[in-house]
Amino acid sequence: MHRHGYKGRKFHRERDQRRALIKSLAESLIKHEAIETTLPKSKEIVPYVEKLITKAKKGDLHNRRQVVSDLQTIATAHKLVDEIAPKLTGRNSGHLRVVRTKLRRGDNAQLARVSFVDDLKEAPVAKPVPVVAPKPAVAKPARAKKPVEEKE
Repeated sequence: MHRHGYKGRKFHRERDQRRALIKSLAESLIKHEAIETTLPKSKEIVPYVEKLITKAKKGDLHNRRQVVSDLQTIATAHKLVDEIAPKLTGRNSGHLRVVRTKLRRGDNAQLARVSFVDDLKEAPVAKPVPVVAPKPAVAKPARAKKPVEEKE
């Protein structure tokens, strides 16, 4: 049997379950701005979210409604359109990054982290490193040398 024209992964799920899985992963990615999941799932949600970002960047009412219909909650859709999309105007595509992280302990599945290429969160403020005064050098007492006895 051929696989021509069959795109996407099945994940051993029915169509409804598969759509719900992808929708919930996209929801979590937008809500938390980074998620860790298995590598095949992460590769599957990247094009889905990329298309949502493209619609969100246009920002008109029709595209906003399409984004709302493709996500689970309205609040997450508004976050994507109002907060995330304006920060991503510098590029046309490639908004997401997939990085392999580790192998899962139970089943040895390859895990991957999906995040936005432009880190959306504020850069952490570097804490000033406290200057510690060097300890004064304590002179070690010199070892008393034993007199060498000469053998006759």
